[in-house]
Amino acid sequence: MEYQNVYTARFVERPNRFIALVEMDGSIETCHVKNTGRCRELLIPGARVYLEKSGNLKRKTAYDLVGVDKNGIYVNMDSQAPNKVAHEWLLQQGWDLVKPECKYGNSRLDFYMEKAAVGTAQTGEPPAIRRAFMEVKGVTLEENGIARFPDAPTQRGIKHIEELVKAHSQGYEAYILFVIQMKGIRWFEPNDATHPAFGEALRRAHRAGVQVLAYDCLARPGSIELDREVPVRL
Repeated sequence: MEYQNVYTARFVERPNRFIALVEMDGSIETCHVKNTGRCRELLIPGARVYLEKSGNLKRKTAYDLVGVDKNGIYVNMDSQAPNKVAHEWLLQQGWDLVKPECKYGNSRLDFYMEKAAVGTAQTGEPPAIRRAFMEVKGVTLEENGIARFPDAPTQRGIKHIEELVKAHSQGYEAYILFVIQMKGIRWFEPNDATHPAFGEALRRAHRAGVQVLAYDCLARPGSIELDREVPVRL
């Protein structure tokens, strides 16, 4: 995915989780933060941040904060980006159907996919259909090349994992994809220090057959795309 009209600024402070004050061309500008997570290790006073100018003249804020420079590494902070890049990636993986925001049980999971299984045509039988659900989580928390999720407790995240386990028990393929919104990552692991229950739920899901994937991103101020798979340590 690409961004339009990207500008640089310096982070000043974050009065609440929705807005930030930045210094831009010698003046203070209020911008919308496209990530409601804590991001305390990213939004440090003086940090170089990247803003996308909105084309909506009716908005109260003219800019969205979408990225930050962390020790020379560009980190995309847009919480909408992981689903968008995952969608682009899934469309390249040969699925016949990729449907975003699909209801399952008591949740709305990020993607439902279908694909005709290979090899059934020779038998003369109708082709089997692979059916799958995927939940996507964006990751911006990194320390010494180790990416972790979540950066704050997330009961909603646990609920989604439990729904994936249920879907797998009913014959669906089930995936959870952690989209690491930067490069330079050695491995991914659950953030047990912040939310041990999430890590426990993720391990249970893995043992139950849910596939746990993590990919880094080619993240730049003007674009982001899924790049390479990174090891997952549970």
